[in-house]
Amino acid sequence: MVVFDTYAWVEYFIGSEKGRRVEDILKKGEGKTPSIVLGELARKYLREGFEESEIRKRLEFISARTEIIGIDIETSIMAAKLYIELLEHARKGDLRTPSLADALIYAIALLNEESLLTGDGLFKGLPKVEYIGD
Repeated sequence: MVVFDTYAWVEYFIGSEKGRRVEDILKKGEGKTPSIVLGELARKYLREGFEESEIRKRLEFISARTEIIGIDIETSIMAAKLYIELLEHARKGDLRTPSLADALIYAIALLNEESLLTGDGLFKGLPKVEYIGD
């Protein structure tokens, strides 16, 4: 099973080749989505001018087909530690600065002993990451 990040869902809804990996996993009835991903997607689509009804439809689709994982104390503490690690990783690789959401999503994957499915270059080469980018 995998944890889907925002990138994976965006690719799925675009219908891209990268998004087919999400589709393949969904067909098996597997996958988890951090609750913060729902917020990131809603923000993205609202900024792009999507109607609220379409945004809701997409979020409900995700909720119906994956387990939504929330943020708890353990996730928060691990995310704080991971943020520092991601920041160092980003500096060494001349990558973008990570966000707290990045650290939370990665923490959820690691705490659930799952791989993170992403195409975000920030995560490329990290443990327990299934990279679909490039």
